[in-house]
Amino acid sequence: MKKVAVIGGGITGLSAMHYFQKLKQQENLDIELVLIEKNTELGGKIRTVKDGEFIMETGADSIVARHGSVWPLVEELDLEDRVVYNGTGISYLYTDSGLHPIPADTVFGIPMDEEALFSSTLISEQGKQEALKDFETKNEHFTRDSSIGEFLESFLGKELVEKQIAPVLSGVYSGKLHDLTLASTLPYLADYKNEYGSIIKGLGANKAKFQGAANKKFLSFDEGMAVLIDRLEETLTDVTIMKGTGIVAVQKNGETVMLSMEDGGSVEADYVILTTPHHLAQQVLNLPELEPEFNQLHNSSLISIYLGFNIPDAELPENGTGFIVSDNTDLRCNACTWTSRKWQHTSKDSHLLVRLFYKSSNPGFDELKGMSEQQLAAVALEDIRKSLNLAAEPKSVEVTGWDGNMPNYNMNHKAAVEGLERKLADQLPNVRLAGASYYGVGIGACIQNGKDLAEALVAEMERE
Repeated sequence: MKKVAVIGGGITGLSAMHYFQKLKQQENLDIELVLIEKNTELGGKIRTVKDGEFIMETGADSIVARHGSVWPLVEELDLEDRVVYNGTGISYLYTDSGLHPIPADTVFGIPMDEEALFSSTLISEQGKQEALKDFETKNEHFTRDSSIGEFLESFLGKELVEKQIAPVLSGVYSGKLHDLTLASTLPYLADYKNEYGSIIKGLGANKAKFQGAANKKFLSFDEGMAVLIDRLEETLTDVTIMKGTGIVAVQKNGETVMLSMEDGGSVEADYVILTTPHHLAQQVLNLPELEPEFNQLHNSSLISIYLGFNIPDAELPENGTGFIVSDNTDLRCNACTWTSRKWQHTSKDSHLLVRLFYKSSNPGFDELKGMSEQQLAAVALEDIRKSLNLAAEPKSVEVTGWDGNMPNYNMNHKAAVEGLERKLADQLPNVRLAGASYYGVGIGACIQNGKDLAEALVAEMERE
């Protein structure tokens, strides 16, 4: 009998165990499955909090619905009737002159045609004219491994990128555009430029695909994201789940791997999958050979603050779902989601629920980190008053800090991960790295990563 141990009970670890169990039962495999989670609850950065009528997510609030790994898992868990989709509406950018709608027919703020470009209230006439050079210039050296910031500025001009595109893209991918590659963000832009001679033309030619994806783009569940985590735990009947104790060391032990536990115990396994954030994997592996690559991986931090009010969300700007904040404004947040408008299930009485995000890229983040929850709630309330002109006091507050746990891919990310894979295969061939630190930050990517690993390791065992 072979034993497989998965370290980390977040969505990657749970997905890996789901597919290991599925393969074990389908193929009658003689394997033992163990899932080890340091916290007393599974879910990692997925956690749902309920307070009165409000449902709040301290981490991810939804899943990108179109990812190929998502719906098959939903069906396998019999959760189809519990799925809910996002409400759609206008997204805004907040600048020093207030809220500006992000123009229709844009993708992450990038216009899909000239009409979308010229309808923007964020860009000057000169900036719009500069963006037209996209129709005339050729791509002579940019590839998918190039900086997306340099790529976009080269063809669309600095003003459009800085004032309209960067706030949106940076908000989604948690990094400065010049430090992010096309491959890790929007790889198809390079293809469009090469095929159509223009980023804008390429997006326009594929407009139907993007407009179709805009509706029901994200999914959640009727009682929050915890529904997914709870169902995964409930169905892992062929898995030993160890909660409330972490791993302090992962070491080779002849042909097996020895896991030393925080409580003094140990677990011996034939295969180990580490799904923890990379800095924790680095600690427990403690291999000097891996340090150069691990040190090239980066995390960022985030503070999430929910405010729930006893007023109808209909008082918000018409058809809006939230705003992203440009640089150098009077707000301290980076973005604000009008949660009760975007996700109707989160407010049973249709009262206003908003979520504000404060990222470590924010110049004032160090000061925010030192504040109490009460002080942070006051900062968030002041941002709401400035941006939405609301004077009400909140009846519900939920503050969550994610300190150094948000993967932040940079230009060296791909090479660093490839280097880790090579060296780990040499040092600990029966240990695999998995999760958002390495192979994609979205929940869909994490589900796929767990599934792929389960299938690869089962195939490897069957070859032995």
